[in-house]
Amino acid sequence: MRNSEMNAVLELYIRWVVCGGVIDRVQQELGSQRRKGIYCDRVVLWLMLWQRLQARGTMSHAVRQLAQGVGGSLLEPCKRVREGRIAAAAGGYCQGIQKMSKEVPQQVTQDLVKRLSAEIGSPWPGLPGPVYVVDGTTLQLPSTRKLAEAYPPTPNQHGDSHWPILRLLVLHDVSSGMALYPHWGAVFGAEVKSEQKLAAEAFAQIPGGSTILADRNFGVFSMAWQAQQRGLAVVVRLTKVRAYKLHGGPISQAGESAVLWKPGRQDQPQAAAWPEDAAVAGRLIAARVGSGRSQEWIYLFATVDLPAEEIVVLYGRRWNIETDLRSLKRTVHLQQLKARSVDGLEKELLSAICAYNLVRAVICLAARRAGLEARQLSFTQVLDLVNTAWPQLTAAQTKGEHDEYFERVLDWAAECRLPNRAKRRSYPRAVWGRGGQFPARKTK
Repeated sequence: MRNSEMNAVLELYIRWVVCGGVIDRVQQELGSQRRKGIYCDRVVLWLMLWQRLQARGTMSHAVRQLAQGVGGSLLEPCKRVREGRIAAAAGGYCQGIQKMSKEVPQQVTQDLVKRLSAEIGSPWPGLPGPVYVVDGTTLQLPSTRKLAEAYPPTPNQHGDSHWPILRLLVLHDVSSGMALYPHWGAVFGAEVKSEQKLAAEAFAQIPGGSTILADRNFGVFSMAWQAQQRGLAVVVRLTKVRAYKLHGGPISQAGESAVLWKPGRQDQPQAAAWPEDAAVAGRLIAARVGSGRSQEWIYLFATVDLPAEEIVVLYGRRWNIETDLRSLKRTVHLQQLKARSVDGLEKELLSAICAYNLVRAVICLAARRAGLEARQLSFTQVLDLVNTAWPQLTAAQTKGEHDEYFERVLDWAAECRLPNRAKRRSYPRAVWGRGGQFPARKTK
């Protein structure tokens, strides 16, 4: 992300984090003194966000931008700032990251998610609350002893591999694409955390009346039970075997039926047995989706009060999580974590989530201005538009001139729509075949 996008997101950062007093409140709760130097917590956190939003993402590049005056409103009025002597070396910034308590990005991320949910969140039509889609992914970490102990590498027949692996689970708002506070854990080792266990932890931050949307990996009794206990509804896809068992036999035609889902032997929790009356009442929906040879059965378990056709359409929005995770891993470079300690990893991970949400906020505010859905606007095109328009915005002589041009920018953003495709694109999942084996080289 270039200077223009940095300035645009900087305004949102100041509005929701700095002016909200989140960092000051965290420092008071921790009993820590406010740093007076250049690299105070709010400057350090902002630079970490900015690193996620620009192409190179290096510490030296971020420091040079700060030395050239970008983000100057965040700086403390110390002597070097007053004299304009901010060094271009990244040593002070690196020390600032190490000295910043990990509770600061934790609280900032939680507060930012809460504020953005109130600002841009909205209930799904026909439902009392918003819909969140849940999915997980894995991240490859730098090879260090501490990270390997916390997140063991992948084992194989030759031993452990080289890179530590982390499992990340994020809930995304289906309408806006906003990411909630992430949860993560080890994929291998003694402290392994499954996606289902991480999802149960993530449900605690969702307000009652919301709906969980998930694929077959989460279509198990424990997920439906955890959601019910927290006052959440679910729309989860079931495997064919589980759907047949829940229905009491094979399903030969499309339709829906009322079912009472009770845990089986394979659904026993790890800690303690289910209560004797443990059950989740809902609807089992069987539908044929696709056309021609690509047509297939889909089985859904739902506890929402919507027509079956609308529930099938709603589940189709689950695909948004794939593009959201792609934006997280590619646009904000979450797949390239550089921290070499456990605490540093957490700070970097949370700053990436904050950066992603601030960009999503820009898109949502532009879409609201035009009366569109946020998903209708192209992520890349809107960022390019902001980059093109920001120099003239910053060059405006008066507030009236600035506001007038900004309204035109919002109108242009409304034109950055994704195409309405006559035929939905298909990305079928397939298993890569095993590579062919070449014959052994013969020697004379």
